[in-house]
Amino acid sequence: MRRAALLTLLAMLAFAANSILCRLALTQTAIDPACFTLVRIASGAASLWLIARATGHAKPGAGSWRGAAALLTYAAAFSFAYLTMTAGTGALLLFGAVQATMILVGLSRGERLVPLQWGGLALALCGLALLLAPGLSAPDPLGALLMVAAGAAWGAYSLLGRASRDPIATTAGNFLRAVPMAAVLALLAALAGPFTGGGLRWDAGGLLHAVLSGALASGVGYAIWYAALPALTAARAASVQLSVPVITALAAVLALGERITPTLAISSVAVLGGIALVIVGKRRA
Repeated sequence: MRRAALLTLLAMLAFAANSILCRLALTQTAIDPACFTLVRIASGAASLWLIARATGHAKPGAGSWRGAAALLTYAAAFSFAYLTMTAGTGALLLFGAVQATMILVGLSRGERLVPLQWGGLALALCGLALLLAPGLSAPDPLGALLMVAAGAAWGAYSLLGRASRDPIATTAGNFLRAVPMAAVLALLAALAGPFTGGGLRWDAGGLLHAVLSGALASGVGYAIWYAALPALTAARAASVQLSVPVITALAAVLALGERITPTLAISSVAVLGGIALVIVGKRRA
């Protein structure tokens, strides 16, 4: 259990690091979101391939194109959203959308919620409504929409991966398949550059942040998480992920100089507390 606790903590820190690294890259270096996404996916694919080879999980043809498409949608929307959004707010929206997607899919498949879960879901929705309500602390609407889309894509990716018997091989295969997709996205961004004033941009610092996000925070982070999962129940695995937005918000204060506003604090308690009630209610049911 000590080993599982340590691995879980390291995995949550890695997941939170993705938000910090992306926000740092987009605000303090010259790299653009499309280039960041391509480098992150490519370095993640390389890292996971090495891990799979070293641990005997390398399987040609592992993964799926549907999984790769969901992965790229998450990574691209995540990167573009962080152009206009603080790390703490983005992480809260991301993980709220992930859980909401999985809950809604469960309902569509015939799952039923007990009263405690309905109360938790209502509390979480109220927290999101408070966070997104117009005001000085409200996130950019387009950025918020992109981050919700990223969360929905990650929820879909998680659901697709539930049937996998070898998650490391599947994740490595999905990352590898997503590389050419990310390259197409980067090409489109380059072609659109003259019309949008954007285009591909990078520098050494931006590339370093993208590689760290892909190879360490994503590749190694997922491998650590899959090593911890066998020792966790489904409810515990879902519950510990609620710590990621909190870790991200605290790290953003130190690394990015962001402030934890009263709105973000209240919304975080409502959203994460509501999701926790849904998880607890499911376990009791």
